[in-house]
Amino acid sequence: MKALILVGGFGTRLRPLTLSAPKPLVEFANKPMILHQIEALKAVGVTEVVLAISYQPEVMLNFLKEFEKKLEIKITCSQETEPLGTAGPLALARDKLIDGSGEAFFVLNSDVISEYPLKDMIEFHKSHGGEASIIVTKVDEPSKYGVVVMDETTGKVQNFVEKPKIFVGNKINAGIYLLNPSVLDRIELKPTSIEKEVFPKIAAEKKLYAMVLPGFWMDIGQPKDYITGLRLYLDSLRKKSSSKLATGSNIIGNVLVDETALIGDECLIGPDVAVGPGCVIESGVRLSHCTVMRGVRIKKHACISYSILGWHSSVGRWARIENMTILGEDVHVGDEVYSNGGVILPHKEIKSSILKPEIVM
Repeated sequence: MKALILVGGFGTRLRPLTLSAPKPLVEFANKPMILHQIEALKAVGVTEVVLAISYQPEVMLNFLKEFEKKLEIKITCSQETEPLGTAGPLALARDKLIDGSGEAFFVLNSDVISEYPLKDMIEFHKSHGGEASIIVTKVDEPSKYGVVVMDETTGKVQNFVEKPKIFVGNKINAGIYLLNPSVLDRIELKPTSIEKEVFPKIAAEKKLYAMVLPGFWMDIGQPKDYITGLRLYLDSLRKKSSSKLATGSNIIGNVLVDETALIGDECLIGPDVAVGPGCVIESGVRLSHCTVMRGVRIKKHACISYSILGWHSSVGRWARIENMTILGEDVHVGDEVYSNGGVILPHKEIKSSILKPEIVM
């Protein structure tokens, strides 16, 4: 079985982190975003993953070589020379996806984090006999999205309504598909939207079915949603394999700490925190609702909340970092500095406080 992951372009919404690494390689809960998906695909018997990519394919492939060996799964790239939308990349990768077996293949949006119910999806796809299956998720404010109108019992999709003004339903496309090879015959090699151009046609022929996602879902392509996604992911981890979470008198709620990280005395960590490999958290530090990436050092009595600290950065003593502050790679924040929503590009030293959200070049 094969799968295509739509990796896309520059990851501008997650800058400054994506100035140092392609977005799918930015860690989420201590492993690269894309690895969450590749592991889920491997678990249901996928043998080859094709990455549809327009930016830095060699960086991606070099990095993923070690995971190819570890996971025993083939990973290849299909490179766009111009942006092809969400359907064009399928046409471009056609020869990689079709092997004559007639077997359906997965398509995933690389920004989406969930419990990936791929086994259930395969069974659902076989049961309805249609041409394509999509996963939908329930949202509180459907007016912000494209809504999928479907038959609640069979899952047959009737139509799509983009940002509805009146209530038509609360299910939206969750960016996870299982498609028969025949879907590729509907897609031309040009910039095309699978959501707006391809799926509505399949739905009109009554061959598109939707399965409602159990558990959480988040598009983590921007910082605020990344932090929310971490909370949902750690909640799910608590239910599924809580032994992976940190425990102790200094831990509040769900916290993930890499085994190589060093945590000092009298720290208070949590809830909803991920601390990456090789980090040093000195004594008296307070961490909540944040991600601390590989090799970061946080000095005594610093306080970090609702923020992302990029690789090999450091935060000085008694510093306070909050309100969606994002430190790029190798950023150094001085002692007693306050950051209220600063977005700081890589390789910077911050000596004075940032009092309102701004980008520091």
